[in-house]
Amino acid sequence: MRILIFTGKGGVGKTSVAAATAVKAASQGYKTLIMSTDPAHSLADSFDREDFLGPEPKEIAPNLDALEIDIYADLRQNWENVRVHFASLLNSQGVNGVVADEIAVLPGMDELFSLVRIKRYYKSQAYDLLIVDCAPTGETLRLLSLPETLSWGIKLFRNAEKFLVKPVLRPLSKVTPLSKMVAPEDVYVSIDSMFGELDGLSAILGDTKVTSVRLVMNPEKMVIKESQRALTYLGMYGMMVDTVVVNRILPVDKDTGYMNRWKSIQQKHLHEIADSFNPLPIRHVPFYPQEVVGLELLKQMADDIYGVEDATKFMFTERPYEIRKVGAGYEVRMRLPFANEDTLDLWHKGDELIVQVGNQRRIVTLPTAVAGMETGQADFDGQWLIIPFTTSGKTASVAGAH
Repeated sequence: MRILIFTGKGGVGKTSVAAATAVKAASQGYKTLIMSTDPAHSLADSFDREDFLGPEPKEIAPNLDALEIDIYADLRQNWENVRVHFASLLNSQGVNGVVADEIAVLPGMDELFSLVRIKRYYKSQAYDLLIVDCAPTGETLRLLSLPETLSWGIKLFRNAEKFLVKPVLRPLSKVTPLSKMVAPEDVYVSIDSMFGELDGLSAILGDTKVTSVRLVMNPEKMVIKESQRALTYLGMYGMMVDTVVVNRILPVDKDTGYMNRWKSIQQKHLHEIADSFNPLPIRHVPFYPQEVVGLELLKQMADDIYGVEDATKFMFTERPYEIRKVGAGYEVRMRLPFANEDTLDLWHKGDELIVQVGNQRRIVTLPTAVAGMETGQADFDGQWLIIPFTTSGKTASVAGAH
């Protein structure tokens, strides 16, 4: 099964490009499912469907199904007893019933259920292609970082009772009964089951023979900057970007009146994009004279993007993350094309390597052979961050960093 993830700054036409790709792939004979994980869904609008797209696949065209994630449906199916427990606990502290129910929907639950669905459809192999129409860039990065974050978060949750019941919760139980404060076993079972479904998901998302990301942008300064940051962060998470799609390009051979100035600005930005994102392939999409909605217009957009090419093929195959054997030690190599020393921090503790670029952090679990070594001084080799691991060295740091 092939997985394509589409992301980009809000408003760049990401959903349209994802939907166009789905239409193209379906017409090329691939059984395709497109799934929207954006809480503000617009997938049904893109297909010009008046009927509701729900949380289960619905046929849009031959070989093409679509769905929109519904957090409340997934809560009822997978998380109800956990939600009830947290709501009861909040209610016992005087939180209004309705407010308690809403607060009990923990932050990140929509991303969690999206990840679970990705793995379920991948394991089922019911489709040839899964297209994930993600929320804008920031939410996408949070989605992709969630499996590694939860891998240690569940351990913390599991150990909370052991460390908190005696020193903290028993004194508080004079006010609130202990039975209401400590989660019953079925809550832990549900949590373990849900998080257990995330096992192996990082490997699926990072498998460069299965998954790739396509960045959608407009030729605008702020959009380019966000896309550069996204490319860096995606590399940090081990995600391979195989194509950049630049949407809404004004025609240079036509007089567009007051838009002529804007065209010259776009052309300047297109040159910047070509220089910045090299060697990634870049696809140009024109600014259409009408909204791109409905199968016919989506097909036209797909033809402009892919021509007669297979829309599912990998357009670029360079791995963004790898571990190499070097002499008696190893090197962790991470492609961070727009990172710099001033925004980068590194920590090595046990089998965890923590890499932070700006406000994005990745926790890399190291193989046993590497984890037992010490980190030397990290440095950049072009777009690659090189972190050496040797039998003797220093705490991880970046050459030249303050």
